[in-house]
Amino acid sequence: MAVPKRKTSKARKRKRRAHLALATPATSVCDRCGADKVPHAICESCGHYRGRDVLALDA
Repeated sequence: MAVPKRKTSKARKRKRRAHLALATPATSVCDRCGADKVPHAICESCGHYRGRDVLALDA
């Protein structure tokens, strides 16, 4: 059975995991209210999507 000869150092471990960081989620701007929103999704602040009101939100 293979057994490591030396302990893996913190630097070596972190170099190996350097590419595993989470990417920031993509955002776009709502055409109507200007709030940040997820692309291809209903705006959470005004309920608008692709030129029409999808959700009736209480203002």
